[in-house]
Amino acid sequence: MSTRNKLYFASDFHLGAGALASSREREDRIIRWLDSIKEDAAELFLMGDVFDFWFEYKTVVPRGYIRFLGKLAQLTDSGVKLYLFKGNHDMWMFNYFEKELGATIISDELKIERNGKKFFLHHGDGLGPGDGFYKVLKNFFRSGFCQWLFARIHPNFGVGLANYWSSHSRIANSKKENHKPHEQEWLVTFCKEELKTNFYDYLIFGHRHLPLDIQLTPQSRYINLGEWINYNSYAVFDGEELKLEYFEKVHGS
Repeated sequence: MSTRNKLYFASDFHLGAGALASSREREDRIIRWLDSIKEDAAELFLMGDVFDFWFEYKTVVPRGYIRFLGKLAQLTDSGVKLYLFKGNHDMWMFNYFEKELGATIISDELKIERNGKKFFLHHGDGLGPGDGFYKVLKNFFRSGFCQWLFARIHPNFGVGLANYWSSHSRIANSKKENHKPHEQEWLVTFCKEELKTNFYDYLIFGHRHLPLDIQLTPQSRYINLGEWINYNSYAVFDGEELKLEYFEKVHGS
C-alpha cells in the first residue's frame, strides 16, 4: 500500500489559452500527470494561472475543463489536500472550488512548514521592484467594486472579451520567456529582501514561465515552476528534498 507523503507544486497551466485542440491536449497531459501522482501525493499546490481566464458569476462559471475538474475531485475525494492560488489570469476565484472540491483558495502568499522545512509560496505577480502600473491595476481588479461591475456584464460578452484579451498574451501564443542573469530576475530580488527578515528553505513561485532553481544562500533556494505549454515543469518535495522535474519532457526544455 502506497504512502501519501509528497508535496507537489505546479503553476501556469493556462487552460483555455490557444486553440481549442491545443488546450484540450494540454488538459489531457495535465490529467496524465495528476494520475501519475495520485498514489503518493499528500498535498497539491496549484500556484496560479491554472486557467487563462476565470470568473465566477453567482450562478455561472466558465464552461469547459470538466475532465480536469473531475480529476481534481477524484484526488480530493481520496484525501489529497488541494490549494489553489489566485494568479493574474484567474484572480476572480471565490468559493466555487471550496464548495465543489474542498480546496483552500490562496489570495496572496502562503507560508508553511513541513518536515522541518520552511516554504514561502506565492504566484509571483506584483512582487519585487518596478511594474508599478500592474500593481495598481491588480488592486483595482481585486476590488469588490471591479468584481461587482464585471458581474453586471452578461457572460457571453464578459467571458468572450476576457478570452480575446488573453489570446494576445505571450503564453497563449506559445512564446517562451527570455532568461535573464540571476541578478536581474525581479523575483530573485524579492526573495533576497524577504530573506533579510525571515528564513525559508524554499521560496516557490509561478508567473515567470521559466523553470528556475537558484541557490540564494547556502540554505535557501528560489524555485520557479515554469509553465505547461513549453515545459511541463513542476516541483516535488519528498519530505527531505525539493526537486524541479519535468513530465513527458518536451524536446529542448
